[in-house]
Amino acid sequence: MLLLDTDIVIDLLRGYSPAINWLAGRAGEELYLPGLVVMELLQGCSNRYEVVAVQKFIGPFPLLWPSSDAADQALSIYAEGHLTHNLGLLDALIGQLAVSMDVPLHTFNQKHFVAVPGLRTIQPYARGQ
Repeated sequence: MLLLDTDIVIDLLRGYSPAINWLAGRAGEELYLPGLVVMELLQGCSNRYEVVAVQKFIGPFPLLWPSSDAADQALSIYAEGHLTHNLGLLDALIGQLAVSMDVPLHTFNQKHFVAVPGLRTIQPYARGQ
């Protein structure tokens, strides 16, 4: 199971070839998107064209949402980590979703997730300098 963070999906939407090649090499693996990632993507849209592009891209992928227990745990983690580690609210929820499912989160934003206990992150491909 592949669980993708917002930065990975942005690379895919932008047609970044290392991201496209990485995903192509994962044929047959189940890919899931946290619903909160989709909300972050939509929040970053500046026009209707971008909204449609996001909606078209995410169409084939199942969306996952945190359970109420995972949300409660994310709240505790956020309360502890937002001042000390600059942990964002949505990052706390996305990170705890991955922990609750016992899957790694594919992301390049490891520093955003340091405050989430038990979270495993993977940088799935090399990024150019």
